[in-house]
This record gives sequence, C-alpha cells and structure tokens, in this order.
Amino acid sequence: MAEPIIIKPLTTIEELEQVQELERDVWQMDPVPVHQTLTAVKNGGLVLGAFDGDKLVGFNYGFAGFKDDEVYLCSHMMGIAHAYRRQGIGELLKQKQKEMALQQGYSLIKWTYDPLESLNAYLNLSKLRAIGAEYVENCYGEMNDALNKGLPSDRFQVHWHIASEYVNGETVWIDQLPLRDDHVLVQYQLRSDQLPQLSDHISLEKMTTTASDYDGQAKLDHHSDKQGFWLPIPDNFQTLKKQDHALALDWRLKTRKIITHMLALGYVAVRLLKTDQGVHYYLFVPQHRLAL
Repeated sequence: MAEPIIIKPLTTIEELEQVQELERDVWQMDPVPVHQTLTAVKNGGLVLGAFDGDKLVGFNYGFAGFKDDEVYLCSHMMGIAHAYRRQGIGELLKQKQKEMALQQGYSLIKWTYDPLESLNAYLNLSKLRAIGAEYVENCYGEMNDALNKGLPSDRFQVHWHIASEYVNGETVWIDQLPLRDDHVLVQYQLRSDQLPQLSDHISLEKMTTTASDYDGQAKLDHHSDKQGFWLPIPDNFQTLKKQDHALALDWRLKTRKIITHMLALGYVAVRLLKTDQGVHYYLFVPQHRLAL
C-alpha cells in the first residue's frame, strides 16, 4: 500500500530550496527567492509542503496581507508535481492551510486563479467554498509560462472566509439550485471540431434587469428555485487554447465582460457545476445571502 501524502509546514532554508526546484518543474520560470519565502514564514506567512515519503510533491506559499483595515493571509502560489496531479493533493494543502491560518489568528484567506481554468474553479468554489468576489483584468501583465502565454492574465480573486458559517456550515440551498436555461447568462454552441464557442449576443442591459428583478425575489423567498445565474466556461481551457488561440481569447474577453458585470450587481461565484457537454457552469448568487 502506498504511503499517505503528508502535509507539513516548511521553515528551513533547505526545505524552501526544495520548493524552488518544484516551482521550476511546474512553471518553467525563475522561482521565488528563498530569502523572500523565509522572511514571509517568519512574519505571519505560511509555506506548506506535501510529501510522498521524503519527496516534496506539492507546496503552498502565502504571506500576510492587509487592505481596507482587514488582515488576511494572501495565498500566492500552489504547485503540484505533474505526476501527482488529480490526486486531491491541492485540497489537502488548502485544508491544512485553513487549519494553520485559523491557529495563527486569520479568518480570511485570499488568492487568485484564472477564471477559465475549471479544475481550479471546482476546487476553490465547490470543494473549499471560497467565493469568486473580485475580477482583475490582466492581473500579472504578459506572462510567458506554458499555462498563461499569449492571453491577458485575467484573474478571479477568491475570498475564503475560513471561520464563517458559509464555509463550515450547511449550504443546502446553493447545492440544490437547478441549472435553468432561462438563467444562463450567455449561450454557447459546439463547433464542428467539438470546441465550445460563446454566442456573440450578450446584452448587459437585459442582464441588469434580470438580475435586479431576480435579486428582489431572492430576498422574499429564500427557498425559491430562482436564486442563481449560470455562466458556461470550457471544460478544458488549455486544450481549447492549444487548438484555437483566437477562440481562447474570445472566451477571455466575453467572460470578462459578464463576470465583472455580475460582480458589480452584488453577485459572487459560489460553485462550478460539471457537465459532459464541453462546458462547465459557474453559479452566481447574491453575496448578501451568504453567511460570511
């Protein structure tokens, strides 16, 4: 029987040098200097490692953040060795991060991810119950690593309220919301090559009216089946980008427009629903309905 993956904090120079090697393997980029990660660990930050025996196969790096009179842990990087992906190691790292952050006095963790990466979205929203609360256009400028090269580096900033009822309690009403065609924010179709393409017909005015009307209904009836809006994204954005770069850019720009509009209305992304139709769906609900 294989040994279980062990998650533990990393605090020594030697351990943080192992993180650098994993960074190079994951992103083919220059790693974060050890003097930076070591200083972060000594000043409210947290670096966690996932070990298969003595081998480091995953890590998570975060440092102390502060904005608008609010202190939080800024979870900056998480990487998993290629041979160990899709084995739940990312979730193990995040749950350990939550545990240790609570011990250190944090109640909020923030990080960013590409909103078109469905694996990250499913982990962050559906499994961990973080919320997609902010959208940053071209967050890191032009990036040349394999995952990001050639597209604006747009990012969802997620807020993980680790001490909240929303994260730690029941969310049955959210998990039971049905995918309704009349609450899908934009339609898509599968092309002849089976790649999904969004419609060009996006009416923000209609979305504003619909969302505003709907929000009023939601406040009156907490058990209504009209509590969410849905947005499709590709089920595998990296594959789509490799096959048709122009189509990937089209997805980036159209979803950027829709997501920023929904956030401005007071909605946040709370789940990713998986389908076998070439797309998965974000679920947006009014933020005021969440026990944060």
